[in-house]
Amino acid sequence: MTRSKPGNPSHRPDKAGSPPTRSGTGLQPAIRVVMMPRDANYLGTIFGGVILSSLDLAGAVEAHQNTDRKLVTTAMHEVKFIAPVFVGDLVSFYTETVRIGNTSITVRVTVEATRALSPHETVRVTQAEVVYVAIDETGKPVPVRP
Repeated sequence: MTRSKPGNPSHRPDKAGSPPTRSGTGLQPAIRVVMMPRDANYLGTIFGGVILSSLDLAGAVEAHQNTDRKLVTTAMHEVKFIAPVFVGDLVSFYTETVRIGNTSITVRVTVEATRALSPHETVRVTQAEVVYVAIDETGKPVPVRP
């Protein structure tokens, strides 16, 4: 399956008003997941909790690029689903570190779905900032960098 890039005649832009996708930027996602029937409700759309779980994992992958400490998720800021995800869609989770504090790391995660069915368009699903806190063996916050 080939995916079109912006600038190609076969590129289909997002629906009017939708945010641009990251798939054509050359950035690599932290993780990619093909959505399966077990992830869906009876209508064939993926449960939001499945997306949230993968969003958290992708953010943790990025956060661990900045520290060897144990990290826990402490906040996920404003997750709004702006497009549905369907069984068979390839969901990509793009990440970037937004802030490194004393004991916390904030990561922005952008979620896109590439449709399994033709024309295989890619749509923005959601975006959120996730905050991870470094902890010691007792669960107390510690500096991100020793």
